[in-house]
Amino acid sequence: MKKKILAAVMAATMVFSLVACGSSDAGSSAATGSANAATESASAGTTSSSSSGDMIKVGIINNDPNESGYRTANDKDLKAMFTEENGYDASFAYSLKNDEQIAAAQKFIQDEVDYLLISAAGTSGWDSVLQDAQAAGIQVILFDRTIDADESLYVASIVSDMAKEGQTAVDWLASQGLDSYNIIHIQGVMGSAAQIGRTGALDAQVAANDNWNMVTQQTAEWNAETAQQIVQSVIDSGKEFNVIYAENDDMAKGAVAALDKANISHGVGKDVIVMGFDCNKWALEELLAGNWNYDGQCNPFQASYIDAIIKDLENGKTPAEKTIIMDEKGFDATTITQEDVDNYGI
Repeated sequence: MKKKILAAVMAATMVFSLVACGSSDAGSSAATGSANAATESASAGTTSSSSSGDMIKVGIINNDPNESGYRTANDKDLKAMFTEENGYDASFAYSLKNDEQIAAAQKFIQDEVDYLLISAAGTSGWDSVLQDAQAAGIQVILFDRTIDADESLYVASIVSDMAKEGQTAVDWLASQGLDSYNIIHIQGVMGSAAQIGRTGALDAQVAANDNWNMVTQQTAEWNAETAQQIVQSVIDSGKEFNVIYAENDDMAKGAVAALDKANISHGVGKDVIVMGFDCNKWALEELLAGNWNYDGQCNPFQASYIDAIIKDLENGKTPAEKTIIMDEKGFDATTITQEDVDNYGI
């Protein structure tokens, strides 16, 4: 009831603000059109599992499940947990764009969810909507990725340490003892926590060592086909390279397709070192076969942690930890086993 009263006050305030700020009919119309567009954008990517008022109502904002094998596994894990059978009325919204995710969050606030679960497409721009959620009595839990917002605006986060993932990968690469490192660096969506973390360690290493050279550094936005085009362009230019550092497995796969087309050898003891992230099972099998050299784990299974936190909050308990960092590791093609593939492949 308290949440509904707060929501009503917020709605009235928002209406008043629109009237007060609209200095002309044209200005008022533009504001209304923008609000409608945001609602339509949020609704278009939203699905719901239930409408029962007796259940815990959650709005889950995630990146597109087709973004990568990691994201598919992450979405499947969440959908298996947040079901009617487990006491949840769950709605899901998907986008790779921060503004669309924020619009979806506003829609969930209007729908009076109890909890807002967010895997942000970008790290910035979340303060205002999280303040709205807090004012409406909605608890916010971050998963998968961190954001640049005051910790008081969310109750908990279950995330990967993307900077550590990047550092572990770069440390492994440095241990290979190459005379020179000529790197094709294929980045994910710019501004995402995964891109920032996996890029940061490599940038620092290149800046600190004269024999580390960035042949090219471009975003493929997690896409295999775009990654293939980037590598093909470098091949066509005649520039020398001996490392592919791709920020997810799909982009590494696209890069390898370009190498294969040009008959350039890759993997253990070959001309080009291939590195990826996420530990898709098929990617770990490439390591096991010696076709790739390294894959960094990014653990997609956060749903059980979120469920435990919600149960604590429902029972009036404060979560034991504000931030839970997922346990992750890196795999080397020379030491990986079939058991590793079976246990860690997603």
